[in-house]
Amino acid sequence: MAEPAEQAKSPAHPQHDSREEHPAYPVGLRLAGRRVVVLGGGQVAQRRLPALVAAGADITLISPSATPSVEAMAESGEITWARRRYQDGDIADAWYALVATSDPVANESASAEAERTKTWCVRSDDAEAATAWTPATGRSEGVTVAVLTGRDPRRSAAVRDAIVEGLRDGSLAAPHSRDRTPFVALVGGGPGDPDLITVRGRRLLAEADVVIADRLGPRDLLDELPPHVEVIDAAKIPYGRFMAQEAINNALVEHAKAGRSVVRLKGGDPFVFGRGMEEAQALAEAGIACTVVPGISSSISVPGAAGIPVTHRGVAHEFTVVSGHVAPDDPRSLVDWESLAKLTGTLVILMGVDKIGAIAEALVSHGKAPDTPLALVQEGTTAAQRRVDATLATVAETVRTQDVRPPAVIVIGDVVTEGPYK
Repeated sequence: MAEPAEQAKSPAHPQHDSREEHPAYPVGLRLAGRRVVVLGGGQVAQRRLPALVAAGADITLISPSATPSVEAMAESGEITWARRRYQDGDIADAWYALVATSDPVANESASAEAERTKTWCVRSDDAEAATAWTPATGRSEGVTVAVLTGRDPRRSAAVRDAIVEGLRDGSLAAPHSRDRTPFVALVGGGPGDPDLITVRGRRLLAEADVVIADRLGPRDLLDELPPHVEVIDAAKIPYGRFMAQEAINNALVEHAKAGRSVVRLKGGDPFVFGRGMEEAQALAEAGIACTVVPGISSSISVPGAAGIPVTHRGVAHEFTVVSGHVAPDDPRSLVDWESLAKLTGTLVILMGVDKIGAIAEALVSHGKAPDTPLALVQEGTTAAQRRVDATLATVAETVRTQDVRPPAVIVIGDVVTEGPYK
């Protein structure tokens, strides 16, 4: 059975020398409905079969035994399993063959048959004897990445992983150029550190034509955008220049109707005091669908970055997140401060720096202990992060003397004294 393989090495078959001198020619095989033969039902087959099944190949497995996972594929009808050893003629009419048995003689014979029948053949035991190599393959958002580095499969896998990760997190931009469908996405950018945006959020940002960005969004990501991307400043700086919510809504609708891909980049999560629902409603009223991409809320991530757990066994069984942009005695306030003062868990206040004195007074007046520990975490998760500790009794003076400025997350409760930085 080895004679045909020997012939392949003779002067009449110069492809042996060309294999040494030339790289493999990359190509994508369209195997749907075409016969593929896999010899061996072990770990190699278990790893390779799912991709062949996904390609729609008509797969025949030839092996006296198989791993449980491979056997399950046969039982489900995804592959046809011939429970025997390789026989001459098994590769006839196959378009592609994977030889992966533990029997060197069978592997050599099958490889020789593939050479005679001009069937592309992968050898798991001897890459040099194969006529095809399996690349390190990965997929992301409809893109298949296949990497060949000759005789170094670990390097192939490393390059593959780097490319796929870049596509998934958006750091490697690969925008659609044909049949591109515009989109509108409300993306939660997380607490400020650009590494804390979600993978999906970063990918959509890389595909955008227009980005409407908040001041509290991960600003560093804007520098990575291609030059053609229009960035609209929707910063809402307290007591300063701002873009009215109605103007933001109108900009979303206008750019979407113009056929552009639009990302509304918001700090934290779009629906945690982010007015994301107002924007979603405005788009819906205009007949425009949008995708909501959740973000990591600063209410839990910023305390965590400062070493404060919002819950801790034996200390807090609940935490409550409150907006502090309206003072407790303001008629517009929707917060029941009296009930909050009676809770024994953690209280997290967002947008409350300038109102914290009044908030502390309200909590104490409703029964909260004046010496309840409190921490203010300014510019959380960024390079400028700092933590200032106080109590309900001292916080107003501490904010003034320490010049604490927004954005800052305020954490009230015994968890403040827990953690590595207490």
